[in-house]
Amino acid sequence: MKLIVRIAAPAAVLVLAGLTGTACAPQTSDNSAQKDDKSGTLRVWLFQEVNNKPKEKVVGDAVAAFRAAHKDAKVEVEYIPVETRAQRVKAAFNDPKSAPDLIEYGNTDTAGYVKDGGLADVSAEFAAWAEAKDTDPTARTSVTVGGRIYGAPLFVGVRALYYRTDVFKELGIAPPKSQDELIATARKIHKAKPELYGLAVGGAYTYGAMPFIWAQGGELAEESGGAYRAAINSPAARKGITAYTSLFGDDNCPAAKCASMGGNATVTAFASGKAAMAIGGDFSHQAVEAGAVKGKYAVVPLPGREAGSIAPAFAGGNNIGVLKSSSHRTLALDLMKQFAGKETQRKLFEAMGFLPTYTDVRGEVATKEPFVEPFVRTLGAGTKFVPASPGWGQIDASLVLPTMFQEIVSGRKDVARASDDAAKKMDAAFAAAG
Repeated sequence: MKLIVRIAAPAAVLVLAGLTGTACAPQTSDNSAQKDDKSGTLRVWLFQEVNNKPKEKVVGDAVAAFRAAHKDAKVEVEYIPVETRAQRVKAAFNDPKSAPDLIEYGNTDTAGYVKDGGLADVSAEFAAWAEAKDTDPTARTSVTVGGRIYGAPLFVGVRALYYRTDVFKELGIAPPKSQDELIATARKIHKAKPELYGLAVGGAYTYGAMPFIWAQGGELAEESGGAYRAAINSPAARKGITAYTSLFGDDNCPAAKCASMGGNATVTAFASGKAAMAIGGDFSHQAVEAGAVKGKYAVVPLPGREAGSIAPAFAGGNNIGVLKSSSHRTLALDLMKQFAGKETQRKLFEAMGFLPTYTDVRGEVATKEPFVEPFVRTLGAGTKFVPASPGWGQIDASLVLPTMFQEIVSGRKDVARASDDAAKKMDAAFAAAG
């Protein structure tokens, strides 16, 4: 799922063309569509944002454009809290009579939703869609399961390295250009300024740790014949785990304070002036701007293993897909394209700061907003995604990787034992998912 922070809020309903909302669905069984009506009401579920008004305006424009081309169709949009999406979506998959036609979903949810039989295969329509050819390859991967397409990428989120320009100037140091230099720089800063974390890291910050594993050539898991097997305990992955966990300690970010921190906490530490560096997303920009370091920071891509290289980053973000149960497949596909099209993605960036999934549109917005440039460079250098298995949801929810990191930094287990134990848990989840 994408990692933009949202605060739980009551579901708000935006009713277009004089329609009213409907209740959450109970669970039943059949989720197959019986017809393809070319008129009537399309129901859409989108995520409620912290500040939802700008998103509502963009969505309203997209709906107006859709209705101009489809006079006999009406659209009802309901905004649901992301925290309760699992229950709502599961119920929708099981009760097609009250399910929406389209849903917004986190890109790490794709494989699980496909396994549940809820998303429609739109491979042919996606291939024939002219704009789709400019989709970023990793964003395309986020809607792909078993070689088939189950939706359209809506936006992408990626992380880079935030650093304090005033601290770096005072100490006469430059932004690190390799992973080893990053670690050495973090320790140098903390030694010179013990009140600061050199680099804020978190034992529960899975998506901040992944680039260290990938930079060393490691993988989370490997796929063969449609089945996944954990690779977190491979020699290369262990090098990355060792590099990341070496940042926990009295010489940078004390384990007693940092082992339990997640991504939000590390960004908060930086924004509040307690850290000289942090790994944050393009979506962290507003929070940092609102903090004590405003005007005293810059962003560069997170360095990789080799000097001058960029570490592969996790490509988060959201997608939008048509439910298999929709009785308006053709109309729903057209509305999906309207929501995920280039014009709407431009507007979503302007309104919400969401990075477009199209390489050409990202280039356009980068020229308008300088802060986007390091994130665009990171995306251009190549990003990674989590295993496209429904088992990943269980692995993530069970905190398998955070547990591994915390066991290591606490000294309870060494890297070899902790990664072996994590691999066993991952393999069990993959096997159970089928």
